[in-house]
Amino acid sequence: MGSASKQSSKSNKPTGKQAGLDRRARIAELRAEEQRRDRRNKWIAGGVAGALVIGAIATGTWIVVDANNKKNAKRAAAEAAANATIDGVKTFDNLTRNHVQTKVTYAQTPPVGGDHNPVWLDCMGHVYDQPVENERAVHSLEHGAVWVTYNAKATADDIKALSAKVTATPYTLMSPYPDEEGTITLNAWGTQLVVDSATDPRVGTFFDKYVQGKQTQEPGASCTGPQ
Repeated sequence: MGSASKQSSKSNKPTGKQAGLDRRARIAELRAEEQRRDRRNKWIAGGVAGALVIGAIATGTWIVVDANNKKNAKRAAAEAAANATIDGVKTFDNLTRNHVQTKVTYAQTPPVGGDHNPVWLDCMGHVYDQPVENERAVHSLEHGAVWVTYNAKATADDIKALSAKVTATPYTLMSPYPDEEGTITLNAWGTQLVVDSATDPRVGTFFDKYVQGKQTQEPGASCTGPQ
């Protein structure tokens, strides 16, 4: 009996060859699992990368489209402003453009064109607190500037509001003009508008239309200069 029991117990133990096969099978299974995990991770990474690429393309496309829309809207607004009709605007034709060193007698007060000094006034949003030379201001108008003038009837609020607008707008200048009839006068080359208050909506429309507008004799010419 004892001998039979020992033989049975011995026959249940795996042989060295079987153990080797089992170990190789387990290793193969682990490698297969590892390969499946690698493929899964690569698929996930590829999906994330693809999503990022698609997102980047979509974002880039949106940025380009948005920029084009803004550019087109700005162009449309500029065209609308250029073609706007402003009640009360007076225009003057056949204005001479010679450079002179002498004083000039102008037909308009303030002047809106004609012979002028070779040196223009600084008109990059400059606000002058004293009257300026007509001849130099007219040269600035030739470069496409809008010149805002006012007399003693303008209120402190008018002057403050107009000063802020001029300061924020290149190709503009502002100065007192005691001899003008209107409270506030907006001047561009060959063009003039008189208003009673800075709150008049035509002020903004005048700026939009005539700052570097179609009336400009020398588009893009410098407006930076001696004060």
